[in-house]
Amino acid sequence: MDKTDKTILKILQQDSTIAVQSIADTVNLSVTPCWKRIKRLEEKGIIQKRVALLDRHKVDLGVSVFVHLKTQRHDENWLMAFADKIRQFDEVMECYRMAGEWDYLLRVVARDITAFDHFYKKLISQVEGLSDVSSSFAMEEVKYSTQLPLNP
Repeated sequence: MDKTDKTILKILQQDSTIAVQSIADTVNLSVTPCWKRIKRLEEKGIIQKRVALLDRHKVDLGVSVFVHLKTQRHDENWLMAFADKIRQFDEVMECYRMAGEWDYLLRVVARDITAFDHFYKKLISQVEGLSDVSSSFAMEEVKYSTQLPLNP
């Protein structure tokens, strides 16, 4: 990946609907080579998909919660079943297997505390093997970005 590819990616991270002509003009390419670069980045899986990012508050999802999980189970079958179950919860925006005190970290969004409590009850009743669950409610979103820091 060269400097031009990184510049194209930075542009697309800011606005994936921008016309190829505009991108090509910015990176000093003609349209066809620019389009081919974008297609190559998609084929390599560097560009995974193009999506619309929503304002969670404007779609009535005002609560953001970080949920820490501990488990006593670490076998492959449990890990696969856990991952499959977590993927079924629409409220879970992100899930990470962690090193350190907690085994997993979830970022969850919900309409309000009642909706989060409903999610919490589903989580603890449907996911076997959890030994500890702790939730931290975000008071304020200081920074949120989907743009990876690419330095061309």
